[in-house]
Amino acid sequence: MTPAPSQTLSRTDTTQPTHGVAQAAHVAVGKWPEMIWIVRHGQSSGNVARDAAEAAGLAVIDIADRDIDVPLSPLGTQQARALGEWIAQLPAHEQPEVVLASPYIRARDTARYMLQSAGLEGQAELRFDERLREKEFGILDRLTRFGIKERYPELDEQRGHVGKFYFRPPGGESWCDVILRLRSLMEMAGREYAGRRVVIIAHQVIVNCARYLLENMDEHQILEIDRMGDVPNCGVTSYQFDAGAGLGGGMVLRQANFVAPLTQAGTPVTSAPDVAAAAKP
Repeated sequence: MTPAPSQTLSRTDTTQPTHGVAQAAHVAVGKWPEMIWIVRHGQSSGNVARDAAEAAGLAVIDIADRDIDVPLSPLGTQQARALGEWIAQLPAHEQPEVVLASPYIRARDTARYMLQSAGLEGQAELRFDERLREKEFGILDRLTRFGIKERYPELDEQRGHVGKFYFRPPGGESWCDVILRLRSLMEMAGREYAGRRVVIIAHQVIVNCARYLLENMDEHQILEIDRMGDVPNCGVTSYQFDAGAGLGGGMVLRQANFVAPLTQAGTPVTSAPDVAAAAKP
């Protein structure tokens, strides 16, 4: 799948009057971090296994680990280090002060390798938060799109009718469920890290759902972005606080799916969905 193109949006862009600014009605916090970077973890062994299963037309992805324990691939480690090297080149007053990461191994290790390469290990605060975990796929876990159609045709039909934003598989979550937990995380970030520079390292659905919140989107807008392509591994989506945005200031989108940290280092860009994720409709 082709990564979604990089985008930049300023507060003066009049073509999207509400897109790109977090409004108080959407995320009710009075203060914001100075910067928020949202990063998808580096390529995982699960991404590789999923690609192989889809290419072979298999029903089940061949991976033994629990989703939380799926590690980075060697390329994923390289991507995380390349991101850290890019951060190291930023002026000190622009470098991250706080890293919030999913507790899943692939996100934890992305954070660790990034901080090591940036020279910020032991300097930037590192915090793992379960609200940043991968979307839970319930009984559809580890199934390819072929496996879902074969084993649960009624769920495949229901998902097509309801749409992926609202569809909740048995034992799993909808995008709305993920957004609900992210609301409280964003409130915490505003409360505890106001005026600071924060990196969030998580998963593809988390990146998209965070964009939904921070850019005040609706279902149509976020699904249109999702259809444009998968979020690149270690791609960066960044927001900067603007005191003149919204009511009392807000976060303004600066870049989306920014992969220059990888391309500048000559590191391959990848964007396969995670193990549990079904293919796009």
